[in-house]
Amino acid sequence: MTYAHVMTSQAPSSLAVPTSSTPPLRDLWNYAKGHRKRVWLAATFSLLNKACDVAPELLIGAAVDVVARGSDSFVAKVLGVEDKFSQLTILTIITVVIWLAESATEYVAVVTWRNLAQTIEHEARLDTYRHVQTLEMAYFEDRTSGGLMTVLNEDVNQLERFLDLGPHKLLITSANVVFVGVVFFVVSPLLAVLAFLPIPVIIAGSLWYQTRLEPRYARVREAGGEIGDTLTNSIGGMATIKAFTGEQREAERVSERSEAYRLANREAIRFSTAFNPLIRMAVLTGFTMTLLIGGRAALRGELELGVFSMLVYMTQRLLWPLVQLGETLDLYQRAMASCRRIFGLLSVEPSIVAGSTDLPLPVKGEVRFDNVHFSYSPDSPEVLKGLSITVPAGETHAIVGATGSGKSTVVKLLLRLYEPTSGTVSVDSHPLGSLTFTSLRQAMGFVAQDVFLFHGTVRENLVYGRPDATDEQVYKAAELAEASGFIEAMPDGYETLVGERGQKLSGGQRQRLTIARAILRDPAILVLDEATSAVDNETEAAIQRSMARVSEGRTTIVIAHRLSTVRHAHRIHVMEAGQVIESGTHDELVELGGLYSALWRVQTGESYGQSL
Repeated sequence: MTYAHVMTSQAPSSLAVPTSSTPPLRDLWNYAKGHRKRVWLAATFSLLNKACDVAPELLIGAAVDVVARGSDSFVAKVLGVEDKFSQLTILTIITVVIWLAESATEYVAVVTWRNLAQTIEHEARLDTYRHVQTLEMAYFEDRTSGGLMTVLNEDVNQLERFLDLGPHKLLITSANVVFVGVVFFVVSPLLAVLAFLPIPVIIAGSLWYQTRLEPRYARVREAGGEIGDTLTNSIGGMATIKAFTGEQREAERVSERSEAYRLANREAIRFSTAFNPLIRMAVLTGFTMTLLIGGRAALRGELELGVFSMLVYMTQRLLWPLVQLGETLDLYQRAMASCRRIFGLLSVEPSIVAGSTDLPLPVKGEVRFDNVHFSYSPDSPEVLKGLSITVPAGETHAIVGATGSGKSTVVKLLLRLYEPTSGTVSVDSHPLGSLTFTSLRQAMGFVAQDVFLFHGTVRENLVYGRPDATDEQVYKAAELAEASGFIEAMPDGYETLVGERGQKLSGGQRQRLTIARAILRDPAILVLDEATSAVDNETEAAIQRSMARVSEGRTTIVIAHRLSTVRHAHRIHVMEAGQVIESGTHDELVELGGLYSALWRVQTGESYGQSL
């Protein structure tokens, strides 16, 4: 399911989750268009339930009329039964049937509404998460993970809380006014006017409260997002907090955010809670008028006793449910504040869109950067300035240079995590912009400098890019990455849990697992971004031997600081300030005496005073 509309403009650097500018209820109705038949079904049973709920008051009036008037009662005239007990027996049977019908319709209505709420909650969370996955990496750099988590979890849950029974309560309250109003106006127009006098006050008060509650609940959701941001950052950086004895400072930071959330809620609660007492006063007015004016009419004989009894009960039935309107309205406003954030996030259009062409098979693996310029934002300086590199299929090319020269940016553009400002990146002569994400990225195996493992077993992490891999293929990939030794030494071997982000493993172990994960995919293009930065010299040498075997027959692009890891590459590209200033083999570049030669001398200890 897709969704798009105009959203409130946000500054690109804003960390806040965008909010929808269209009425949230309209957004929700449009979003739920696939479930409208179920909405109408639930609404129908809600109305039937309210009709059955109002009927007993009519029967009470009829019963009092039977006792007071006997053979002259309304029941006797309609049914032709004069015996009082027979009349009461008939009313009893009708009452039982109506109560059974009320129970049945309530069950169907509530079950339908609640199941519908669960379905929409599930779809909203899944659609929002899937939409988030389509957004470019730049979007996540401008947002906090805690804020996004709040939308995906708390805001979606808040929507479900309202949909659970909120529409049902609103419908039966509205139907109650209509059904009871009809009875009142048929029996006594004067009492109908008096009983209905408080309703305009209640409606006006409700609308006024909505306008006052909306900004308060928007602040509550914003404060909730700030708590999510703080907790996510704190838990993710727990090792740093402990190492720098920052526990107290972080606790105080969480306390500040939580206090802000508490105060925002307190303001909203103060306003929403005041609604019920005001409605009670309006209900008291209507009930008092019916009791006094109707009672006087009954005493004068202008109103039948049974009718008066019915109207007294009906007045309560008319006005008392409106007391619960405050609670429902509270849920509604909270849900609408969440809707603005959910649909605001859904409205964000990805700036990088997949092409429509699949990369033709078999993938040869030729990679070309043609006069590529790139900056991370319109206001930031260019990271790449006319970069041109060609990597023939099957060759191993290395990209080296000082920190900040743009090496890792090359990889991000190749994976199409970012889009060039100008110029073209292509694979097998196909511009990346024309290719589907799936065909492009399935042709690549990527080992990032920032190693990431999912919470799960070693095997689950290894087969992440190739779920159908056999055990033999998994073992072979682990062996090539020099990971099989430490894996088999673990108590549970390949079924060992690695912990969140692989925290149970050392840095070198995590890196070797990610290398094995990339190897297992058997990609046409292997991309290594500082793949050996966290391993010791011995392991690095072993990995280099295995990578030499793995890279045979496939295109390999290596980003490296350690020049010793790339000396046997077919070609080495030296970058400085976003441009390639030297290219050649290791021996050619050393003999050239340029930047590469200087870097090589520094790393081999032949020269001092220079640094990367």
